[in-house]
Amino acid sequence: MTLLLGCIADDFTGATDLANNLVRAGMRVVQTIGVPDGPLAAEVDAVVVALKSRTIAPAEAVAQSLEALTWLQAQGARQIYFKYCSTFDSTPRGNIGPVTEALMDALGCDFTIATPAFPDNKRTVFKGYLFAGDVLLDESGMEKHPLTPMTDPNLVRVLQAQTRRKVGLIDHAVVARGAAAIGERIAALRAEGVGIAIVDAVSNEDLLRLGPALADFPLVTAGSGVAIGLAGNFGIAPSAGASALPAAGGLAAVVSGSCSLATNRQVRDFIATGRPAMAIDPLRIASGADVAAEALAWAEPLLRDGAGPVLVYSTAESGAVQSVQGRLGVDEAGAMVERTIAAVARGLVERGVRRLVVAGGETSGACVQALGIAQMQIGMQIDPGVPWCHAFAEAASGQGLHIALKSGNFGTDDFFTKAFGVLA
Repeated sequence: MTLLLGCIADDFTGATDLANNLVRAGMRVVQTIGVPDGPLAAEVDAVVVALKSRTIAPAEAVAQSLEALTWLQAQGARQIYFKYCSTFDSTPRGNIGPVTEALMDALGCDFTIATPAFPDNKRTVFKGYLFAGDVLLDESGMEKHPLTPMTDPNLVRVLQAQTRRKVGLIDHAVVARGAAAIGERIAALRAEGVGIAIVDAVSNEDLLRLGPALADFPLVTAGSGVAIGLAGNFGIAPSAGASALPAAGGLAAVVSGSCSLATNRQVRDFIATGRPAMAIDPLRIASGADVAAEALAWAEPLLRDGAGPVLVYSTAESGAVQSVQGRLGVDEAGAMVERTIAAVARGLVERGVRRLVVAGGETSGACVQALGIAQMQIGMQIDPGVPWCHAFAEAASGQGLHIALKSGNFGTDDFFTKAFGVLA
């Protein structure tokens, strides 16, 4: 087997986001949950190793990423792709810079690019500044992120604070002229001692122009958007067969731990349709109440009577989140909710749910681990960056499970209801 592209993603929803774009470009893709213990058995073009390394200590993020690199190299990967969030989620300590540098050192790589641009989800980079929709990143709500508040939209400055290597820029005037011009700019930056270059992109056409310029790069670092321009470097074209999944059936449910603005809207939309939804209270969890058992007791008769999909959520507005964090601490509040949502997800699957939507990057990581999923086949797109996947889960007693892992910021307002229609 020849593995064309080996990918390392710093969270679980980000991994499926990347895998989704690779499938759209025609690649057959498997996503693994963590670094596998043995060799890859499936015949695929690309593998995405999903880590939960975005917000852990930088040294541990580096160690996990290097372990993933070693495994991908053992599978024969011809190019490595380090994937991070389209909002460049990080702090001055990392983890984007430290992981990028460690991968460069391990691969003997003196230059790479960095861009979180994903125009399909309204993430664009212009003159090195990251926009979310029509506003700069620090005016988008990301400046209030509980773990990685993004208060500077200038990606050159953000990345330079995290790395020893000099950071430069390939601006839009260069990108618009195509791969040859990009190559010339890369050569000039290298001559100036630049090791990493932020790349502007305001459209998919920009990403497609960038793709051929990266054909010989040992390492690419980006959000998921750059993936649309890479498959052609390997002679692969889009095809419907790349996204085929087994037929779906069984009960349906949604669990949500994200507190993003987009997920808040999605929860409100779901409730407005009259479908059953239950909010869980972090303070009740902290008081010792078995909130997961309460949620499952609420959901079970609804599922049995055909009322699904049902929604269990801890989603809240930023003010409420900060209040809980103030009482419990940021890390403990987040971990406590993740554990509870993961226990709910496992209980739902044990009760016959075979179509499950999970919202939130950290939440998705906790749920996938709780469900006992080792790898997932990537299928059709629901919304940009969010595909349906198929997995064999320990919690499903060996049966197949269709699961969608949604980054908090992704998806239209009606995502929670639309998803099941797409699968049908």
